[in-house]
Amino acid sequence: MNREMAHEATQESINAAVKEAAEKYGEYGYAEDILPMPQEKRDWGIFNYITVWMGPVHNIMSYMTVAGFFILGLNVTQVFLAVMLSAAIVAAGYALNGVAAAKYGVPFAMLLRDSFGVKGSIIPALCRGLIAGLVFFGTTTVVGAQALNVIFTRIFPDYMSWGGNFDLFGLNFPTMLSYVLLWVVTVLLFLAGMKVLGTFSKYSSPIVYVFIIGAAIWGIDIAGGIGPIMDYTPAKPMDNPLVFIACVSALVSNWAGPIVNISDFTRRAKSVKAPVWGLPVGFLVSYILFAITSIALIAGTEIAFGQPIFNIVDAIGKMSSTLAVIVLLLALNLGATAFTVFGNLLPAGLQMTALLPKRFTVKSAGILTAIIGTLILPWKLVSSTSMLYLFYSFIGSMYGPIAGIMLASFYIQHKGKLNLKHLYVKPGEDGEYTGGYNKVAIIVLIISFLIPMSGTVFTGLTLLVKLKEFAFFTGLIVSFILYVLLYKKTNSVAA
Repeated sequence: MNREMAHEATQESINAAVKEAAEKYGEYGYAEDILPMPQEKRDWGIFNYITVWMGPVHNIMSYMTVAGFFILGLNVTQVFLAVMLSAAIVAAGYALNGVAAAKYGVPFAMLLRDSFGVKGSIIPALCRGLIAGLVFFGTTTVVGAQALNVIFTRIFPDYMSWGGNFDLFGLNFPTMLSYVLLWVVTVLLFLAGMKVLGTFSKYSSPIVYVFIIGAAIWGIDIAGGIGPIMDYTPAKPMDNPLVFIACVSALVSNWAGPIVNISDFTRRAKSVKAPVWGLPVGFLVSYILFAITSIALIAGTEIAFGQPIFNIVDAIGKMSSTLAVIVLLLALNLGATAFTVFGNLLPAGLQMTALLPKRFTVKSAGILTAIIGTLILPWKLVSSTSMLYLFYSFIGSMYGPIAGIMLASFYIQHKGKLNLKHLYVKPGEDGEYTGGYNKVAIIVLIISFLIPMSGTVFTGLTLLVKLKEFAFFTGLIVSFILYVLLYKKTNSVAA
């Protein structure tokens, strides 16, 4: 009881400091979006955090990733275990990396200053907000456009022949049309703001679930029941247990972006307990259904139609009921759209606003991300299993190190506390680190990125290739350990 009372007293003092900081640091020129959020403005409880990812979990990119597990040789039991282990890892990452913002109401863009320095934070902010954000926006939107192709073909049978031989950098006219439509819808939802997004997530998730359960039932039915699905084995079974770890790493990488910038959501928490309990519960429960549905759809369609299907859109397209196809793909696109907005456009907007507050607002930066995310020709990144998993290796090599450094900095270096004066400095000041750069963090980030990605270049070295396949884990573990060791060595030398 005394410990709980002491904790409440500590949080009350933090809340008072945050309120004072929000008023004071606004005078330094910081935009309201990136100032510490006072307690009275925080409106997310446990239920909000339980539901925030429940719909987005069921997005087409995630289903394509699991389809890749079967292609790589995992059986049904192994796929289920890989999915649930991924969920547990991601849920733990959300909870651990969300505590700082839940306490202090600080967004990701400013929280990075605690680990990398006022100027050094630009590097990870660009990695997460722009590079990863725009790539994920593009790939998720193009996969969603492919789903719309199937829907429109059911309504207009000759839809895919529209435009004749039109080709724009490998994109045909019908897919371009579907892409533009989904692009506009996604951007409009983003521009509607966080309040609308929260409402959208709250009510869209149950809708998604109704139809996802229906898809699982359909997959089981066409396979002839649960028995044939449980007995299903891929044509080339997994011959190396390390493939299992690589699959887990890929799915974690698919969901690792929000691990890094989860503070953009937990800063709205009414209490620290809300995200610490809500995020893991919502994510784990969602992933149980996701695992069952993905297995039923992927294994069920291969059993029924005699061929492995990488793109889950193609699997759903084999349903005989036009209404079922349209409703289910729309439900999956709801999840994908929510993920794109919450996990990509919002972080990108916040990062650019923090870096260039006079040039960008959150909304204008988000729109720029959507434009650049299209110009990189994202449809080429989801053309095959090998390209998709190479993409995940690249993303994991960025996300893992950033998350590892943030966790080591907050929990080990700063012992679970933030000094807001070091984050919100006056123009021209450097904050905690000389020159505005935490040199230890920058060095560790570079090393932790290069180690896993070197396997892409040195393909003859088995160890490096495996480290690339486990990119997120490699980056996370190496960066955490290396940061702690170098930080302590630097401190001991300075003393």
